[in-house]
Order: sequence, then structure tokens, then C-alpha cells
Amino acid sequence: MHLTPKDEDRLLLFLAAELARKHRSAGLALSYAEARALIADEVVEAARAGASVAGAAAHGATVLTDDDVLPGVRSLLGSVQVEAFFADGQKLVTVHDAIGPGRTPAEPTVTPGEILPCDGELELNAGREVATVVVDNTGDRPIQVGSHFHFFEVNRALRFDRAVTFGMRLDIPSGTAVRFEPGEQQEVSLTSYGGERTVIGQNDVTNADTSGTPGPELMARMRDLGFLDAPGRI
Repeated sequence: MHLTPKDEDRLLLFLAAELARKHRSAGLALSYAEARALIADEVVEAARAGASVAGAAAHGATVLTDDDVLPGVRSLLGSVQVEAFFADGQKLVTVHDAIGPGRTPAEPTVTPGEILPCDGELELNAGREVATVVVDNTGDRPIQVGSHFHFFEVNRALRFDRAVTFGMRLDIPSGTAVRFEPGEQQEVSLTSYGGERTVIGQNDVTNADTSGTPGPELMARMRDLGFLDAPGRI
């Protein structure tokens, strides 16, 4: 056989779906992977049989109910997406709420992956070195800085005391960001990096250990590269 990578993916999906069909015929509740494979395979087959995108998606939503799967699979699965071939080409099909409710209401269970926090409050970055700087956005467009970007080498148009921020990042929850509007002045809180404190890449300025202070050569390089600085202003 002369199989393309896409052909191999299709066969892998078919095999997983066939295993799900076998388990379902034996009266076994399907796992997350089995349910996803079966629904996706049914969508692809519907498309092959001539269904429209909407028709294939609608068919996919009728394949399984909560009675067919293990506890928690329905809430964990959510939607299913699969690329299928139609008469006018390949298209992405999304099946929303891919598993329907069962004949009897499901018993409340712990949701897979659910986080159960303990009582009290969690202090972020406890014991870390902190600093506060005033930042001006001198540019003509908004600038957004992510939680773990090395603040020392953020966008050239942001003006603040760069040396104070060496080895530091925004003191905000991981995965969030701070937005600086054009012409805006904003005070932000920073915290030191943890771990080995080695910064690589980003704006390709530091590429070194940040546990100390920036040397004069590094500061001169920052200025030569056009990064605005406001020494002494915190």
C-alpha cells in the first residue's frame, strides 16, 4: 500500500473506533479516548457517505449518550473536532456537546481534572524579592506583557528604570498579562525569577544568569538596541 500520513491517521482513528464499538457491543462503558474516537469516526464516515458539514456534525451528536460512557467522560469530553473529506474538499467539523444526556440523570461525581482548593488563601511568589516601577508606553499602540517575560527586556517603547528590573517578571498569576495603552503611565509590581534564574531568548538581550545586576556592557547594549531607559526613576 502507498499510504500518506493522512491515510495512516485515518486508519488509526478507525482502529480506535472499532475497539470502542466492540466494547460498546459487549456492554462496556466507553473511556474518554474510545468515545472521542467513535464520534470522530462516525463524522468522517458520514462525510464520506455524502452528508453536509452540518449533517455530519448533527450525526456525530447522536452517537453516544451519558449511558454509554464511564462517569465523568461526558463533562470531560465537551466538543469533538475532526477533519473530514466532503464533495467540495476537506473541512473541519465541530460536534458541540458531543455526548448527550442519558435516560437516567447521572449521579453527581467529581469532575475529572477538577481542582479542589483547600481553605484559606494562596500567597503567590511568597518570599521572593519584589520591586515596583513606573512604566510609560511611549509608542502608538497597546503593548501587552506576559507574566513570565523578563521585564528588563520588554518592548523598546516602554520607558522605565531597566536596571531595577533585571532578573524580574510581573508579580501576577501565571498565564496572565498586563496591558499598557499608548501614552499611558502605569505602576507595576515585579518579582524575581525562581529556579536557576537563567533567561534565554525572549528579546535576545540577556541570555545569561540574572541572579546578579546588569553590567555596564549590557546596559550599553540595551541603549544601542533602542530600549528606552529611565535610570533612577522607580
